[in-house]
Amino acid sequence: MAMSTGCILKPDLPDPALDVPTDYKYAGRNDTAAPPPLDWWRAFGSRELTTLMEEAQTVNLDIAAATARIVQADAQARTAGAALLPTLSGSVQDTRAKSSGSSASGLTNLGRHTTTYSASLSASYEIDFWGKNRDATLAAEETANANRFDRDTVALTTYAAVANAYFQVLVSQDRIRIANSNIASAQRIYDAIKQRLDAGTGTDLDLAQQESVLIGQKAAVPPLRQTLQQNVNALATLVSRPPESLKVAGGSLNRLAVPRVTPGLPSDLLTQRPDIRRQEADLASATANVGNARAQFFPSIQLTGSGGYQSAALAALFTPNAVFFNIAASATQPIFDGGRIQANFDLQRARQDELLQTYRKTVVSAFADVDNALVAIKQSTERLRLQRAVEVASRRAFDLSEQRLRAGTIDIVTLLNTQLTLFQAEDTLAQAQLARFQAIVSLYQALGGGWTPRMEGPVDAL
Repeated sequence: MAMSTGCILKPDLPDPALDVPTDYKYAGRNDTAAPPPLDWWRAFGSRELTTLMEEAQTVNLDIAAATARIVQADAQARTAGAALLPTLSGSVQDTRAKSSGSSASGLTNLGRHTTTYSASLSASYEIDFWGKNRDATLAAEETANANRFDRDTVALTTYAAVANAYFQVLVSQDRIRIANSNIASAQRIYDAIKQRLDAGTGTDLDLAQQESVLIGQKAAVPPLRQTLQQNVNALATLVSRPPESLKVAGGSLNRLAVPRVTPGLPSDLLTQRPDIRRQEADLASATANVGNARAQFFPSIQLTGSGGYQSAALAALFTPNAVFFNIAASATQPIFDGGRIQANFDLQRARQDELLQTYRKTVVSAFADVDNALVAIKQSTERLRLQRAVEVASRRAFDLSEQRLRAGTIDIVTLLNTQLTLFQAEDTLAQAQLARFQAIVSLYQALGGGWTPRMEGPVDAL
């Protein structure tokens, strides 16, 4: 259905003509209830993850830089708003002068010394009859709002990065444990084959093949340790600490809770995603700039005035006879400027249209992000279920093959295949668990993070 302007944007903005779906393609029937809370990361049940998130909120440098940009934008908005108020200045002068000592007759004299004292106030005000200054102020204010939403976007990206890096730490620890267990299993098989070789029932080829499996499992550990340390370092960067000062205990993905995330309604996404709100604010700023550019075609009306006291004697400065004032009004109408004003107007109109299209794309991309995350959760959950079944079957096959090895009733090729199948199944299972948690984080991010509680009663259009 086509979404009306008042449901999304401010009433004075152009209609984006959006097609907002009634629900998400891959959402469940009850997924509109219980939207994610603001502190969504607590749902994973990890105290360490919560501590890292809270630290990132306060010390992350990207968030700090985005906050500084808000302060800059607010200052620029105040600067633009100053044009709506009159300017007032005061001055005090003490002027001393000496006339020339020459005369027309060629005679010289000492000249004449004069002293003038003055104190005055000057005021200037541009009547904003066409709304030029008002629109410039509004544009600056909307830019400041855009920076606020940009800060929220940076914060959300940071939180997702912290969660994903922490999950990478956990899965790296899980995979290292799996690799060490596989090494122990391969070593056990190696010892059994060596015993058969010593007893004359095995061959050097059998032992060499098993040795290759054992060394291959050991070779898989260093890259996992490297990945583990790199993600710990990434967490240190996200919480603005040198890696040496951050200790991450970690644990296992198996110890985390698996939250059920409900996406709410697609129309709610427009008010929750900070990148959408930023684009809306940018569009509002561009619309105000169009108004400012249009007003430049009309006359500029300026009022000026000054008044004060002026006297040759300091004692008589503030007497009625020393009062002076002047008042002036002027109107300046552009006549010929080489097309500068028209070009600026065309530029602002084109900029407004660009941001309108960018806003529409951001909204459409947001819907796709949510659907992609929902289908990722669904499919990664199904993959995890099947991979667990694969791991159980592979474990059973390996146990049986080990028993037959000791009984001397299995060939080495079958034994090697069951080993490698189990080792791969266990490692793939750990990665499938990671994929599901990452899909959940992606959904939180696609929804704009946590949602503020819904207000009861009517709410004004944004």
